Amino acid sequence: MLAIRLEKELEQELDLLVKARGSNRSSVVREAIVRYLEDNEDLELAKQAFAEAGRSKPLSELRKDLGLDD
Repeated sequence: MLAIRLEKELEQELDLLVKARGSNRSSVVREAIVRYLEDNEDLELAKQAFAEAGRSKPLSELRKDLGLDD
């Protein structure tokens, strides 16, 4: 179990979202944490891929490599 303290304004925004979704605080906060963790994982994977690639390509070169331009 996890307990967190929120500023009054943030708590009010959360309650508005909960009401609009017909959900509850735990579900909304859980979803937000999962998305945050997934975004961070994606960012780390992107950084790793960029480091392994060694360089970036201009858009025109990328389009040609993907067969999007003749």
